[in-house]
Order: sequence, then structure tokens, then C-alpha cells
Amino acid sequence: MWNFPVELSTDEEDGGFVVTFPDVPEAITQGDNRTEALLYAQEALETALTMYIEEQRDLPSPSPANGHTTVSPDALECAKLDLYITMRAQGVHKAELAQRLHWHIPQVDRLLDLGQTSLFEQIEQAAVSLGKRVELHIV
Repeated sequence: MWNFPVELSTDEEDGGFVVTFPDVPEAITQGDNRTEALLYAQEALETALTMYIEEQRDLPSPSPANGHTTVSPDALECAKLDLYITMRAQGVHKAELAQRLHWHIPQVDRLLDLGQTSLFEQIEQAAVSLGKRVELHIV
């Protein structure tokens, strides 16, 4: 669900590749080669999506790939994004989630920060507090 198409272009001035996300204009990065640029693209995407969460904005939806290369956050971060969307859909703010979980607000902040490592069990616990469950699929 979180597979964002990217545009790869060559950097005529410095060499290498520049990666941009049509759906997430805040995510821009580059690398010396295609592989490195796509590796950095995942980090740029996660950083930009974290900014959306911090600013309490709606997350952008990925456009259809239409043959473009896609980049997505890793599985744990995808679960965090789904958790954030569920919170927004239910009108649950961080303070309310913290209260439901008997946590402090900084713990919820870390849970929703894509740059922070979280335990999968914490995400499951938060989902249950929202009346949901987490399903994991390997495809």
C-alpha cells in the first residue's frame, strides 16, 4: 500500500542520480549510482512522511506505479503509517492514545516516528486500543 513511484534523473552537474517522489515533493535525494540513490530514497521518504505526522497532516497516497520504480518504507514503518491513518480516521490524538495505552506522550511520539525503532508488539498494542489488529503478510 505504501509503494511510492519515484522519478530517477541523472545529475548532469555532479553525476549520479537524483530521486524525487511525485506524491511526496518533500522527499528528494541523490546517490552516486542508481542503487545508492534508491537506498537513500527510502530514508528520504521516511523522513518526509514523519514530517507529515509531526505536522498532523494527511498522508499522501501513492499514485499507481505505471511501470515506474517504487520505493516504500520498511514493514515496521508501514505499520506505523497505518496506525497513524487509523488514529486520524477515528479522531484519536496522541494524548488520547497515550491514555488508552497507559503510556507517556513521548512514547507515542516515538511510536509514530518512522526514524525511531519500535517494538512490533507496541504497534499491535496501539492497534488493539483503536479496535484494530495488525496482520502481517509475506508476498
